[in-house]
Amino acid sequence: MNSHTGEYSGEADPRTMLVEGPFGVGKTSFAIETLFTWLSDGVPPENILVMVPQRTLAYPYWEALRGADYGPLGSVDVRTVNGLAKDMVNIYWPLVAGEAGFAEPERGPHFLTLETAQYAMADFVDRAVENGEFDAINVSPQQIARQIVDNLGKAALMGIDYRQIPDFLTGAWGPDRPRKRVLAYQAAGRVADAYRQYCLKYRLLDYSLQIECFTRLLRLPDFREAFFGARTHLIVDHVEEEDALTHTLIRDWLPHLDAALLVYEQDGGYRVFLGANPEGGQALARDCEGVLTLSESYFTSPGLEALLDEVAYSFNQPGSDPAPEGSDLAFDFAFHSYYPQMIDWVADRIDHLVHDQGIAPKEISVLAPFLSDALRFSLGQKLDQRGIPHVSHRPSRALRDEPAARCVLTLAALAHPEWGERPPQADVAQALQLAIAGLDPVRAALLAKVVYRPGGDEVLTAFDRITPQMQARITYVVGQRYDHLRDWLVTAAAERATALDHFFSRMFGELISQSGYGFHDDPEAGRVVAELVESARKFRQSLYSDQSIDPIEIGRRYFTIVRQGLLAALYVASWRDEHADAVFMAPAYTFLLRNRAVDVQFWLDVGSVGWWERLDQPLTHPYVLSPNWPAGRIWTDSDEVVRQEEMLYKIVSGLIRRCRSHIYLGLSDLGEQGYEQRGPLLRVFQQILRRHPQPVEGLEVSRE
Repeated sequence: MNSHTGEYSGEADPRTMLVEGPFGVGKTSFAIETLFTWLSDGVPPENILVMVPQRTLAYPYWEALRGADYGPLGSVDVRTVNGLAKDMVNIYWPLVAGEAGFAEPERGPHFLTLETAQYAMADFVDRAVENGEFDAINVSPQQIARQIVDNLGKAALMGIDYRQIPDFLTGAWGPDRPRKRVLAYQAAGRVADAYRQYCLKYRLLDYSLQIECFTRLLRLPDFREAFFGARTHLIVDHVEEEDALTHTLIRDWLPHLDAALLVYEQDGGYRVFLGANPEGGQALARDCEGVLTLSESYFTSPGLEALLDEVAYSFNQPGSDPAPEGSDLAFDFAFHSYYPQMIDWVADRIDHLVHDQGIAPKEISVLAPFLSDALRFSLGQKLDQRGIPHVSHRPSRALRDEPAARCVLTLAALAHPEWGERPPQADVAQALQLAIAGLDPVRAALLAKVVYRPGGDEVLTAFDRITPQMQARITYVVGQRYDHLRDWLVTAAAERATALDHFFSRMFGELISQSGYGFHDDPEAGRVVAELVESARKFRQSLYSDQSIDPIEIGRRYFTIVRQGLLAALYVASWRDEHADAVFMAPAYTFLLRNRAVDVQFWLDVGSVGWWERLDQPLTHPYVLSPNWPAGRIWTDSDEVVRQEEMLYKIVSGLIRRCRSHIYLGLSDLGEQGYEQRGPLLRVFQQILRRHPQPVEGLEVSRE
């Protein structure tokens, strides 16, 4: 059927098959070739469904299908299970609305994003915090809301009543530990119940309710017959990243299909914190008529293959052996006393790779356990000085943390005095600096100081009303641009009926993206504003589409939650930017989920325990809230260590497999926060260096 070869077991002409192997052996290419074979054999494209665990993993299929002409019958559908569930619930809403307990089931549902779900829960969390119900844990209200939303989703995927979650967590916490945590679990359960009743009253479907309603539909014989009969051919890529509910759905679906191909990545399962069940994905091999195992990497160099052997041996993987003595391992290690020295080293080395060796910037990735604002700014600034383009991505980054978003939100507050929000002078200065081309921070601070009147009827005064001496210092060119910006905001303030997402879009298109203003020819700022527009639109449409609320009030509420630290949802646009010819900076997890390979990787802070430790989430637990964890079993420190070692090995081996040529490891003796760095990843490479001594920049290393 295609040119891929590997170890095969099963029937000679399997109807259903699972192809497995590590990253880089051609599994997705095999799936795409299979897809086009089906099309060539005359399978109607609308009969084919490709499922992926998240939208960004659909990119190879979109690229392969782009521009292909399938005639009038339709096109191949590439979907996530969540998107499929949402569509089915929307279409068959009358079948489940009443049984699920929604008020006014004859009226349509409103689907929530992660952002709008957090907002809908915010009031319940705030009241509980004010009552001291979460005093036992030290997290913000926004983090509490996110973790409770996550628990509701985990319950839906596990197929249990969400009210059982406090019992699951309490059972794993154990009776001998401080009981204050148990009180926090119970408080989270009460908040979840109040939020759920609110959603049922107003027909708000967050992720958990979408999955629960979809599960209800799958219990109806007529729906099952229609659903399973709608497609004849199925491809599911990255089944190891799917949850147990999806695995059950696939298992039930297989007998109804003319052909199916499942793709399983060994050593995958990075989305455990989102419910991924890699064990269940591998178990699907038993339900397929054939299994093809691919093992030969298409691009990993011999030096990186040797490094993989060394890493596996260091982690005591079964059947692993160290690389032969004298092997040329494809990595360099650089030691620095201080964090800024490491940043300078990275920038200089990238400059050499790009300008002296001719490596395209898009073939270089800079990875760290966490991508802090300081790291993004300092390294980005140094790359700018060297003329090297760069992009960064951090999905967990709140919208308010993006400078472009803060600028737009500050200008929106100035244009909406009826919100009662008066931004600090420093925020106004920063907004003016970003919005007006040619305005440096010093003059921006001066301008904000003389024109901003937070207590007056006129929030911003005209440039010609300030003293001539100050006008000269700020310059008349900047003053003219400022006056145009001010006039635009005054006019917009008079148009009270404008929805906030429309305001954002108009301000970007009519003002700040024009020549002479800060977002002109700035694709990164354009992306951020596009995400802000989409976020505000979804907020308005999902929560207030059938309520008679003044658009000004809706805008004020949105402004408030973003200012409080609303977490940005996943926007495909921000991932598409990664395909630009630019150095990519991201957390290691994000790079792995990106599922692309590069020529060169830089690993920073290799001594940080962040490579090893899970994020502290006291109200949820990705391993306990899983169908694989026995109810009532206590989660011990040894369980934590075992899981951390497993995940660290997955991260390290996954990164190596996604590199074609060379890896540079950077260590600063004192980390970004000024503490010594002696984490587990550093110890792994110390072991490798003892077996294979090589020069370490800034440090003498010898065999012990």
